[in-house]
Amino acid sequence: MDYLGREWEITPAGGATGEAFIARHDEQKLFLKRNSSPFLAVLSAEGIVPKLIWTKRLENGDVITAQEWMNGRELTPAEMCEESVAELLQKIHQSTPLLNMLRRLGKTAQTPIQILASVKNSLDGELKEDKAIKETIHFLEQHVNDVKCDHYVVCHGDINHNNLLLCDQGNLYLVDWDEAIIADPAMDIGMLLYSYVEKDQWEQWLVNYGLSLTPELRLRMKWFVLTQMIQTTALHKKKNRLADMNRCIEYLSFAQEY
Repeated sequence: MDYLGREWEITPAGGATGEAFIARHDEQKLFLKRNSSPFLAVLSAEGIVPKLIWTKRLENGDVITAQEWMNGRELTPAEMCEESVAELLQKIHQSTPLLNMLRRLGKTAQTPIQILASVKNSLDGELKEDKAIKETIHFLEQHVNDVKCDHYVVCHGDINHNNLLLCDQGNLYLVDWDEAIIADPAMDIGMLLYSYVEKDQWEQWLVNYGLSLTPELRLRMKWFVLTQMIQTTALHKKKNRLADMNRCIEYLSFAQEY
């Protein structure tokens, strides 16, 4: 990465893809990423991620983006209950520019029928025979036509406290958009509530977001949490993370009764 000049020190920023870097020169600091989606520009313009400074295309075809480096920290699990998180997620789900950009990039809305088919395809023969997974698939099939949404939105797809950055200036950002899809907003909301918010606090969290906790919304959230958990189970098995896989399978029974 000599396109910045030799005076810049560039070090890996971690992460699973190995495509993210930190660039330092004197008092300047940038977050660099290789081959980010054009979606990043709209996320930056909407104030969802730190400001995009520049984009450069290299001779080999790679595209490098540089974002403003924000000193801050990840949210703690307890902070996921806060009003600011609900307001940020609502802002994302209501953003027309984000939705239009994903559509221009060729993304289409993922319906429950499509998602269920993807879930089933993610399972190998052994997982298909697991009791908890079989019971969960049965529940999903029973209710696939009951999970109805009038307005599909941009969903982050990986809502967890590690992806929420609170900078020193007080701004809250949601980062790591590699899993973004167009879907029912209950996908994001359900995973957040099931993972971080006590059940007796769901109504207040949803008031902060701008929704009421109806039986229909409960079903939608539960349905999507179960689909995401099965897909995570299959991913853990594929990567031979068997302890994580077993924890996900145990969670399926808990979520079914939640």
